[in-house]
Amino acid sequence: MANRSGRSIMRDVAELAGVSAQTVSRVVNGHPYVADHTRQRVLDAMRTLDYQRNPAARALATRRSGTLGIIGYESPLYGPTSMLYAIEGAARAADYFVSVVSVRHLDRRSVLDAVDWLRRQSVEGIIAIAPKPAMASALAMATAGSPCVTVGGGSSEAIPRAQIDNAAGARLATQHLLDLGHRTVHHLAGPPDWPEADEREAGWRAALQAAGAPIPPVVPGDWTACTGYEQGVRLARDPSVRAIFCASDQLALGVLRALHEAGRSVPDEVSVVGFDGIPDAAQFLPPLTTVRQDFAELGRRSLGLLLPQLDRVGDPAIRRCDLLLPELVTRRSTAAPHR
Repeated sequence: MANRSGRSIMRDVAELAGVSAQTVSRVVNGHPYVADHTRQRVLDAMRTLDYQRNPAARALATRRSGTLGIIGYESPLYGPTSMLYAIEGAARAADYFVSVVSVRHLDRRSVLDAVDWLRRQSVEGIIAIAPKPAMASALAMATAGSPCVTVGGGSSEAIPRAQIDNAAGARLATQHLLDLGHRTVHHLAGPPDWPEADEREAGWRAALQAAGAPIPPVVPGDWTACTGYEQGVRLARDPSVRAIFCASDQLALGVLRALHEAGRSVPDEVSVVGFDGIPDAAQFLPPLTTVRQDFAELGRRSLGLLLPQLDRVGDPAIRRCDLLLPELVTRRSTAAPHR
């Protein structure tokens, strides 16, 4: 069932699904007021007929491009890279085209250039991975009055944001170690200019304070396994160190190596917890207990904050923040302390 050109058109889909062409149009354009069973019939018919929407025709009819812009952070780090893939996947699942631009430097000029480039692509809205406050502030200035969402720790109150609840995740990790019977927990922190690192340190500190446990000095770090190893060598020399919460799984990887080389068994002598939930954490030796971030869900949450803005720019009722609780995944790197 197709027109003379061989391509299925909206009327063909409507006939096969037993609905009106207007209903098909609503499904194609993501209209919320379509019954689930009707939407499914239309989608099934579209797949059967291999119906492909016409972006140019849709743009003319709706005055909307059907394209969202994503500003990523050019980095090998697991978090920003995973966020980018998750946001892109969520946008495509919602039937939006995606235009991506990555910035190498998290400064005002780079952000302004990225926003300008995306606007030239006629994007309807922007989702930006903003790991540092400077980037979020520049976005607030560049996108004033336009639909925009930030993802990550560098958030601005002027822009709706979706992010992992880093403090809650750190409390989960620290409380897990305390519940095992450890007297206190040492913390190997992330870089000091990243909000995620500050939030994880705050969650660790709050858990120790609530338990009335001693609070050791914070061990400075970044996100890398190299720094984890260097600081792990120092921690391994201190026999009082029996539990370590690392701000990233890569830091934990370096710590595990340092403890192994020092002859300190994990978890018999020292328990170690990471943060991120990278896929390879289960292959560490021993497999790493970690706080897992659900980046796929974070991508969906960010889209959930952006889409309502496309029709209601400036509406104060639009939700400003969506915090996603992470999950503690326990493996063999943590255990009760041996007396």
